[in-house]
Amino acid sequence: MKDLAKKTGRPRTFDEDAALERAMDVFWEKGYEGASLPELTEAMGMNRPSLYSVFGNKEALFLKALERYTANRGQLFERALEQPSARAVVETYLMGNADGQTESDHPHGCLVINGALACSDDAKPVRDALIERRSVTEAKLRERLRKARDDGDLPADCCAAQLARYVMTVSNGMAVQAAAGATRAQLHEVVQLVLRGFPT
Repeated sequence: MKDLAKKTGRPRTFDEDAALERAMDVFWEKGYEGASLPELTEAMGMNRPSLYSVFGNKEALFLKALERYTANRGQLFERALEQPSARAVVETYLMGNADGQTESDHPHGCLVINGALACSDDAKPVRDALIERRSVTEAKLRERLRKARDDGDLPADCCAAQLARYVMTVSNGMAVQAAAGATRAQLHEVVQLVLRGFPT
């Protein structure tokens, strides 16, 4: 029995959560189509059959990585929505994004933005999932700003839809800039510029 144990060895432990985290970083840095299966399997410490067995195909793996990403990053957005004023909502959201998009232990930018801005027809389901994720975020922000206007926290003539779209456009642009090398301090300057022109 001892000889058999030596030959077979103990089954290697597999941390699915850690593997998914590493896959998320690969997708985050390279996008959906830019991330190759060899890069993913190497980062995750598993071979291709094992990847398919545990996570499904590449698209399924990406969607699971996206869920993980948004579960973590979504906490920032929810905290922002809970701020007592519209200005504080926007400041918390954009400053948090600036910090999150320039963390030293993750790729810079945003997975939801960089994941599939341009892709082939085969990757359309992934692109559509990312578009839907961004649309949901904008809708929630729009409703929060509409409430702020109705409560008198924003001018009566302020268009919540336009303001939400503006804030999201800035956030998305910051993600692109971060991925291209913009520093945290530079992104903070962008946020301060937005706040200086915030409707009062």
